[in-house]
Amino acid sequence: MADPKPQHALAVRLQGIVKSFGDGNARLTVLKDISLDTREGEIMMLVGPSGCGKTTLISIMAGTLAADQGSVEVFGSRLDKMSARAVTRFRAQNIGFIFQQFHLIPTLNIVQNASVPLLIQGKSTSYAEKKAKEALGLVGLGDRLKHRPNQLSGGQQQRVAIARALVHDPKLIICDEPTAALDAKNGQLVMELFENVARTAGRSVVIVTHDNRIFSHADRIASMDDGQIVEVHEVVKGKPVELAGH
Repeated sequence: MADPKPQHALAVRLQGIVKSFGDGNARLTVLKDISLDTREGEIMMLVGPSGCGKTTLISIMAGTLAADQGSVEVFGSRLDKMSARAVTRFRAQNIGFIFQQFHLIPTLNIVQNASVPLLIQGKSTSYAEKKAKEALGLVGLGDRLKHRPNQLSGGQQQRVAIARALVHDPKLIICDEPTAALDAKNGQLVMELFENVARTAGRSVVIVTHDNRIFSHADRIASMDDGQIVEVHEVVKGKPVELAGH
């Protein structure tokens, strides 16, 4: 008999999440009573058609958007019970968010851009830039440290955004289409980096993606449609990932 799959502690627990936008007759419910857990030591991917609520869900998970209803627990802390200021502090210390649009500061070089999360925490400039250089080296940009964002390709800017999200060693890394601007080689490099991060004790990675090239790197894949989780698929390493509609 095969050994049972090891059980991991929960990293994120979402229960009964509801989120709407707009008012009156124009009000649109984007998330409809979603419950989802992610585990320590795993990569969870969220997939589904554009407009199904994936980005809204990870924004609530990251504490950048509040749910209308439901509970949001991240590594044992209830974000929905915190003040806005406390959520901001918690996010700065524990969560790395990789935005689809990068949000790099154009007047700063990439070391300075990647240093920002540590500077927000009050770390010294010398320490923050040292850690930023290490993170940029991990994503293959050690030879571009003095470049500004407009001197880089879209794929290189994406890797700066990834380095910035990892620089403060967060427990939870949340990514919105992290490989969309990357070629196959650099996409593989980034996914191997995420796997190493996720396997470190007390870490978890959540990725929104349409990129079926990276599905095999997931431990589980949650499929969304029309504001709901329709299936959570366990990925068996070494076997092809087959999802309906992908």
